[in-house]
Amino acid sequence: METLDIALPQMTVLYGVVLLPWLLLGLIGLGLSGAIATGILRMSIQLALVGVYLKTLFTLNNPWLNGLWVLVMLVVADWSILKRAGLKRRYFFAATFAAVTASVLFSTAYLLFLVIRPPLYYDARYLVPLAGMILGNCLQGNVIGLERFYTALKKNENEYQTYLLLGATRWEAVRPYFREAVKAAINPTLASMATLGLVSLPGMMTGQILGGSEPWLAVKYQIAIMLCIFASTTLASILNLALSLNIAFDEFDVLKEDIAEDG
Repeated sequence: METLDIALPQMTVLYGVVLLPWLLLGLIGLGLSGAIATGILRMSIQLALVGVYLKTLFTLNNPWLNGLWVLVMLVVADWSILKRAGLKRRYFFAATFAAVTASVLFSTAYLLFLVIRPPLYYDARYLVPLAGMILGNCLQGNVIGLERFYTALKKNENEYQTYLLLGATRWEAVRPYFREAVKAAINPTLASMATLGLVSLPGMMTGQILGGSEPWLAVKYQIAIMLCIFASTTLASILNLALSLNIAFDEFDVLKEDIAEDG
């Protein structure tokens, strides 16, 4: 059974679903019309271009092209993480890229080589969407972790300095904020895992069912991707925060003033 296509007239009708919330937002005075229009336009253009590219990618199924696309996703994710966390990219780009890349490649390789085991390990039909789902969730967790950690440090700088004056090492002084940041980073994934199937059907599982897969097969894939998302998010958050410590502090263990983006 094939998934029903959405014809162009129906795609045009689809955009009408945002008119009512758009109108209500205007009535309550939020003034988000420009942001909404820009967001919808960018989403549509970007996804259309990605759709064309992925069709070519799947047809050629070249390991170098597939790997290049994953690399592009990692770089864009790195850029987005630091921008949304409010940290300067010229300082943290390499550390964040290393942490996210290591964790995402570990989880994706584990899934492909040990669990799914496709005939071609670089098969774009498996590699690209699986890496993309893992990376997307990893991105969200790292934004939360970095933002929470450095916001807490700035807010409690006197407390942090007190720990140092009492003889604590840098790691001992930042450990309470480190723990809370990692907890905040993985909480959305833990909450999602605890409610899957009860509150909602997750995206990957829904997509496979709509694509004609048996529900039990979709369940197995969803369990696999959620476990890998949890592993990747946890590893990336811990690695990212740990690698950032030597960048964010000076030789006297004082938090640098110029690590955050202005505004």
